[in-house]
Amino acid sequence: MIAIKARPLQLIAGLAVGLVAGMATSGSTQRLLGQILLPVGSLWLDALTMTVVPLIFGLLVTGVASASRSVSAGSIATRALILFAIMLTAASIMAAIVADGLLRLWPVAQGMAQVGSTPPPASSPGEWYHAIIPANPIKAAADTAMVPLVVFALFFGFAVARIRADLSEALLKLLAGLVETMLVIVGWVLAVAPFGIAALAFGAGARLGAGVLGAFAQYVVIVAACCLAATLLAYVWAVALGRVSLLRFARACLSAQAVALGTQSSLATLPVMVEAARTLKVREESAAIVLPMAVSLFRAASVAANVAVTLYLADLHAIPIGAAQLALIALVAVPVSLGAVGLPAQVSFFATIAPICIAAGVPVATLPLLLAIEAIPDLFRTVGNVTSDIAAACATSPDRSGSVQ
Repeated sequence: MIAIKARPLQLIAGLAVGLVAGMATSGSTQRLLGQILLPVGSLWLDALTMTVVPLIFGLLVTGVASASRSVSAGSIATRALILFAIMLTAASIMAAIVADGLLRLWPVAQGMAQVGSTPPPASSPGEWYHAIIPANPIKAAADTAMVPLVVFALFFGFAVARIRADLSEALLKLLAGLVETMLVIVGWVLAVAPFGIAALAFGAGARLGAGVLGAFAQYVVIVAACCLAATLLAYVWAVALGRVSLLRFARACLSAQAVALGTQSSLATLPVMVEAARTLKVREESAAIVLPMAVSLFRAASVAANVAVTLYLADLHAIPIGAAQLALIALVAVPVSLGAVGLPAQVSFFATIAPICIAAGVPVATLPLLLAIEAIPDLFRTVGNVTSDIAAACATSPDRSGSVQ
């Protein structure tokens, strides 16, 4: 796996420089700088976007094939994967409701919508389902038609897991190489991310002025609220399916949540999650399977956040999102999240949100600006993911010894 060279402080610095330059200049100076910086920002964004289709296809196929093999490995893994899919879908629906409600009460300022490229065409609400199955997968990839591409990748991944072992390994090895190659390119692009973000931020600062700070604060509040909603949903799953009392589950999760806040890493929190599962009397053999799977595959709060970001950007660009578009968002958000296993945070932010935006007809040009401040919402993502992992371990344990009441 590549090392991503752009650090959060560098991204924030690039964002700040671009915004200040945009707000501080005016007249001919601002126009001259805009003629130079805006094309630079667009080129940098195009360089980042060009990796999305091959990266998502490779990640989905390898992820689905691995998950399909896990299902054949045992009943606990099967139950866990089914539960993951249900919980992820519920989290995406919950996030859609929360984000839509907040955005109706607190609409986004529209000035930032002019940064970068123009909105891609979106399917009409009555026709979106016609394109779910791609008649030509290669054309779907060339057109960046994300929904049919995701559906084809799911079928392809399940099929790869069922062909002869040597052929399956050869295909997966090729796709793993494709993913690693794309990540190298992403690493190169992100190495100059502070400059690309500064160039894009100049346009936002010039158009919105100090109001851009309010737009960023609104973004943080909306995404954090959706992550908190997903976290609360984890408590519901633990009580309803895990038959754990609410107070006991809350107490058991406190240590893991504290470590998640400090590290912003679900993987680093895994040992504490194992201890929490023991406190909750989850069977050892169940926790040993479910928790590592959950850390790799199951990111309920991240799915909720990704849906929230998509709806925020849709409101930013004044793109109406109806029931059909919400179905598209959920259809893409869940499998893309399952496929993005082990990606660095900066890569996964763009790789998991861009396909959802593209599927819903929402431009991705503003995503790099949001990436620069993602460190704040990421705190809530990690806490929600960790809490959901523990809830999933409780829910998939067939029968725990001892009372948890």
